[in-house]
Amino acid sequence: MTTFRTVRPAPSEYNSFYAGYVNAVSDGDIIEALVSQKSSLLNWIDSASTKQADFRYAPGKWSAKEVVGHIIDTEWIFTYRALRFARGDQSPLPGMDQNQFMEGANFAERSLGDLRVEFSGLRTASTQLMGSFSEAVLDRVGIASDCPFTVRAMMWITAGHCQHHLTILNERYKMS
Repeated sequence: MTTFRTVRPAPSEYNSFYAGYVNAVSDGDIIEALVSQKSSLLNWIDSASTKQADFRYAPGKWSAKEVVGHIIDTEWIFTYRALRFARGDQSPLPGMDQNQFMEGANFAERSLGDLRVEFSGLRTASTQLMGSFSEAVLDRVGIASDCPFTVRAMMWITAGHCQHHLTILNERYKMS
């Protein structure tokens, strides 16, 4: 069944850089996808050992804890953008330099359990917020990183970014 929450954003609704994230999300209700994805990441965290949490699959790559922290930081940013755009705020928002954010973070010092609690609460809040948006709100446009985005696009990008990194966690952070 097609509802306004199952309509994938058109390429004109976001910067082409984010196409991979939008395409990483399966067809269906975006709110249901966000809820399901929460369970998937929490299950990954619950099954990870301390050794796996600190594992880096190659020199210079983030540890699994840092990947989870990056997912959290980015969700904070994307959800904030969705909120601002949904409320009609036309103030241009700055970009996010993931490397600068990582330099300012202390994910290596935090437990995976602590990151789990933060992600769980954040995703619950994000899902509540995004689930409250009406069909008309999803078409509202805001500017971030000097590019226009719809609220709908921010929702799909949020899910797609998490999915992208969840796939990496599952593929590259497996421990034997």
